[in-house]
Amino acid sequence: MTKPTVEERRTFLKSVGALGLTVALPRFGSAADATILKVIPSTGERLPAIGMGSWITFNVRNETARDVRVEVLKEFFARGGSLVDSSPMYGRSEQVIGYCLERLGTDSLFSATKVWIFGKNFGIGQMNSSQDLWGVDRFDLMQIHNMLDWQKHLRTLEEWKGQGRIRYIGITTSHGRRHRQMERVIAEQDAFDFVQFTYNIADREAEQRLLPMAAEHGKAVIINRPFRGGGLFRSVQGKPLPDWASEIGCENWAQFFLKFVVSHPAVTCAIPATSRVDHMQENIGALYGRLPDPDTRERMARYYERV
Repeated sequence: MTKPTVEERRTFLKSVGALGLTVALPRFGSAADATILKVIPSTGERLPAIGMGSWITFNVRNETARDVRVEVLKEFFARGGSLVDSSPMYGRSEQVIGYCLERLGTDSLFSATKVWIFGKNFGIGQMNSSQDLWGVDRFDLMQIHNMLDWQKHLRTLEEWKGQGRIRYIGITTSHGRRHRQMERVIAEQDAFDFVQFTYNIADREAEQRLLPMAAEHGKAVIINRPFRGGGLFRSVQGKPLPDWASEIGCENWAQFFLKFVVSHPAVTCAIPATSRVDHMQENIGALYGRLPDPDTRERMARYYERV
């Protein structure tokens, strides 16, 4: 497949922009049961808009804790989830994911991890180790974590993609850091299919430049920290959802926060992390039904600011 030019991507983005880069496929015959899918601009492949992160939550040692994560991941896949994101930075998380996948299978998995080390050869070793830990034949997405030594790793990733060892190339940052560097990468480096950074209803800096630039240059966007590390829940503890939240299919604050994020036209997937099945059920509920339109998004932001 020939990779689209920037101009072709802009034309594509404009053509689907009115839909927020979303495609909803009916599962049980009603709009409320539609799965929200988002387009990966570089290929047109569609990806479920709610993924799963593993920072802290999958960094566990004992078998009982690992078996709980099996149930979390089982629920995620059963409800239509696909993208699972990790990193060598996350302690034992990759090993625990491999433990889970060995018991559940990988048929619906979109595997996404990262390289996080200095040096080309060390990076190759780390990525090979990640593949062994996950137990996958290849990764769908390999990202350069926090832009660490990214020029060296990018050359390796381009080679691996050409060899079919990975499908997509990405680069990440978080906590509002390195935005200027990320902007330059988005504008100048066509090789990256995905970019990942922080965005949520309280941290909206990315709306100013990063999200519009990602859309213009045809980058899929993964959003980390959609709950602000749990801080959003603490800020609304004991506060009710607005009455009109049901109009966009939100039954709880998790769905309210996630639908705000993934309804941005440039966002492809949000990756909340959890260690609990009940919280996974709440999170994955945001994968269904209506997405808020621009006016509703602003209404959501104003309501959050007041509570």
